[in-house]
Amino acid sequence: MEKAQSMPHVLVVPFPAQGHALPLLDLAALLAARGIRLTVVTTPANAPLLSPLLAAHPASVQPLVLPFPAHPSLPAGLENAKNCPPSYFAIFIHALAALRHPILAWARSNHPVAAVLSDFFCGWTQPLAAELGVPRLVFSPSGVLGTAVPHSLFRRSVKRPPDADDGYCVAFPSIPGELSYQWREISGTYRSYIEGRMDAQVGEAVRQNFLWNLESSGFVSNTLRALEGRYLDSPLEDLGFKRVWAVGPLAPETDTSGELGGGLAAWLDGFSEGAVVYVCFGSQAVLTPAVAAALAEALERSAVPFLWAVGGGGSLVLPEGFEARAAAARRGMVVRGWAPQVAILRHAAVGWFMTHCGWNSALEAVAAGVPMLAWPMAADQFVNARLLVDETRVAVRASAGGIGVVPDGGELAAVLADAVGEGGTGARALAKELAAEAAGATKEGGSSREDLELLVEWIHKL
Repeated sequence: MEKAQSMPHVLVVPFPAQGHALPLLDLAALLAARGIRLTVVTTPANAPLLSPLLAAHPASVQPLVLPFPAHPSLPAGLENAKNCPPSYFAIFIHALAALRHPILAWARSNHPVAAVLSDFFCGWTQPLAAELGVPRLVFSPSGVLGTAVPHSLFRRSVKRPPDADDGYCVAFPSIPGELSYQWREISGTYRSYIEGRMDAQVGEAVRQNFLWNLESSGFVSNTLRALEGRYLDSPLEDLGFKRVWAVGPLAPETDTSGELGGGLAAWLDGFSEGAVVYVCFGSQAVLTPAVAAALAEALERSAVPFLWAVGGGGSLVLPEGFEARAAAARRGMVVRGWAPQVAILRHAAVGWFMTHCGWNSALEAVAAGVPMLAWPMAADQFVNARLLVDETRVAVRASAGGIGVVPDGGELAAVLADAVGEGGTGARALAKELAAEAAGATKEGGSSREDLELLVEWIHKL
């Protein structure tokens, strides 16, 4: 206990959504193993997420469990953004900021901290850190590019001209590469804010959240130099010219061989190396019946073997007879509900991953050496898709993307067939090369390991 009290004490504030909280908790485990004492803020419904971390580091990590702040526009009991409809998301960010006062009271009651490490949706921890007289580090579960783009939008208050449609291109002159994205590809939260479709108080709180991040002492990003080196070479104006520690991929290496289950493992074992296309759009994107029908048509017409994890509680309605025909042909399987994605991607039979390009899914594919069929839906996914398709070239475009946008089944079938065939040779090779670099990044002497050690050194100097 005496040794723990002598360690630097960091207050960790995750954003309560699995895709944000889990990588930050993985980072917390790495910091705890390197002599840093941590207090992690959570709410009762999210507290179980901390169990593995607390069990692994009982002497150096403690939870600070606080009630989730009530908000008149949020349903009672909603504590995790995973269960949050898009219309509630900005309100959720706004509501969470009310934790500032109980955290401040806790810190002042004989719990001094040396720094605050918090998610980029917790910008309200910047004035909290200032009141405590300590630096704040911003944790980004996204890549550097995916973090810079929304900060650029809020920093510049970019607007679409009144006479322009959703194809209007927004330029990002301060980010390397002469980037531009169509208005429809811009974050829905930002578009709702700038177009006045969001409650004014909530909208201003969300905007201020991003501007506070630019006042921080730096960013810690779940990325690696082999993937985003051009955005790490010099400080970015859209990240406040602040230092970025690139410490990813953060997910620890584990043996996933036992996670597939007998039936799924046996089914995959029946295919040759790289033959199967794994299809999954994450836990939050729910395909409309029309989009699902177009995808089902493409899978049948392309004749590629596929494993489709429909997610969304398994409630997706597929075309009548589709599953039976796929099963009868021994060419396709539909998994309803949760699927062991990391284990699936690491199975030798899986050669392609059709994905919404969520950052965690993208990193899992990168680590597994599996090329991607990019079908972005929302949030940072269009930014990630561009990085994967146009820059690293470990992905090909499956669809222009967007929630509810129905692709042509025949065109999508052609993309699938070409990727699995000779047309995908280049992406497959590059994916294998990037996987080797990702594995090396977190090993001794790797770029991400070096950034992690520099981060630890920076904290110890506090």
